[in-house]
Amino acid sequence: MSEIRGGEEEAENEACLFAMSIATWAVPFHVVKAIIDLNVFEIIRRSGGAAQLSAAEIAAQLDTANPDAATVLDRMLRLLAAFSVVTSSLRSLPDGGSERVYGLAPVCKYLTKNEDGVSFAPTSFISHDRVLTQVWNNLKDAVLEGGDKPIFNKTHGVGIFEYIGTDARFRDAFYQGMKNHSAVVVKKMVDTYKGFEGLTSLVDVGGGTGDALQIIVSKYPNIKAINFDLPHVIQNAPSYPGAAYVQLCSSYLYVYD
Repeated sequence: MSEIRGGEEEAENEACLFAMSIATWAVPFHVVKAIIDLNVFEIIRRSGGAAQLSAAEIAAQLDTANPDAATVLDRMLRLLAAFSVVTSSLRSLPDGGSERVYGLAPVCKYLTKNEDGVSFAPTSFISHDRVLTQVWNNLKDAVLEGGDKPIFNKTHGVGIFEYIGTDARFRDAFYQGMKNHSAVVVKKMVDTYKGFEGLTSLVDVGGGTGDALQIIVSKYPNIKAINFDLPHVIQNAPSYPGAAYVQLCSSYLYVYD
């Protein structure tokens, strides 16, 4: 009986801890965002792939006069260490004491810029942008009210792609996130997927500024790539060899709403 009670108590404790985690899920993201905004991952990376730096050593490279910067930074990094975002260990000091030092965990490879200058960092910011946070807060209305319009439309009065055309800040954040996501994922895809071999043309509908197609065409130069998207999306798109950019006519707007 004691074993049964012990098992039940352990399950109860696990459920309690899981509930606590759910209640604070947003915290790790916001800490990661702050660390990225502070360029902490890049600071550690520049010190060498296996570098282990203390919060004080990192804070010394930040543009701040806050005397408590290292203390605050240490608490943030300790949290991320608990989620395996960074590594953590103790380093002995000459006076016999010790200090905690931090390094980059494997996931940081995708949160710091690669050789192409992209990462998942901008992508991770999108769903927590204040524009979309307002939508998430109204998500229950999709169940309670229903209707034929997405919650984004009900929250902001227009569809997301129409809204993007009116908000330059969110537009830049959104397409930077999509661009970085495509650059990382599509590059991995073309390294393993062989389905593009033998193709002579390829169309990407809703392809943003054509970054995904550019990666594909760079490996398969015989492909003529056509990128469809809204006028305000592609008006500043770069010119890629082998890719033609065609604006959507207005009737296609309903596809995105």
